[in-house]
Amino acid sequence: MKTKQMEFWQGEFGAEYTARNTYSPQELDQVYLEQFGYSRSDMNREFLKGLEDSRTLEVGCNVGNQLNVLQEIGFQKLYGLELQWYAVEKAKRLTKEINIVQGSAFDLPFKDGYFDLVYTSGVLIHISPNDIHVIMDEMYRVSSKYIWGFEYYSDRYEEIVYRENNDKMWKGNFAQLFLERFPDLKVVKDQKFPYQKTSNVDQMFLLEKK
Repeated sequence: MKTKQMEFWQGEFGAEYTARNTYSPQELDQVYLEQFGYSRSDMNREFLKGLEDSRTLEVGCNVGNQLNVLQEIGFQKLYGLELQWYAVEKAKRLTKEINIVQGSAFDLPFKDGYFDLVYTSGVLIHISPNDIHVIMDEMYRVSSKYIWGFEYYSDRYEEIVYRENNDKMWKGNFAQLFLERFPDLKVVKDQKFPYQKTSNVDQMFLLEKK
């Protein structure tokens, strides 16, 4: 499966994104503190306490920023999948004992139920509403228990202009999209995180297969 969004991210724009969004766990925590008043480490601890032994996959890991933060709080069985080859190569240099794989979220190269926990962070927002069901199906397929997300939130599914580009970003209630598509999912935790300097809101959610 090939989409125009994939082509966009595999090109120069994606490379520039990777270059300007590379952080150590401490730097990323500071970014989150300034943006939300919470560090990413604290958000993760609040949502994932007791799940540190989970085999975990990040779909769309870029250079591994979020995986490194999870490793810092005790997660060890970590995998990341990334579309951009240059981000994959950089992630392999910036992570240690984390399995980084190049591939597409539309066709995850893992068997059914291989992971305990599958998540995205700022990835579903870049998938066209026409295609998002494919990625949701794949995340659900490879997860044996939990789906976790941190995404740009809105009460209604709507497109927004992203760095002067149309058809490249959307916001919505992604937890609700999962719940509507998969009736056996239940909400473990769902929290909105308002931006401190704008009216924007992000949503973190943890869903469990019943």
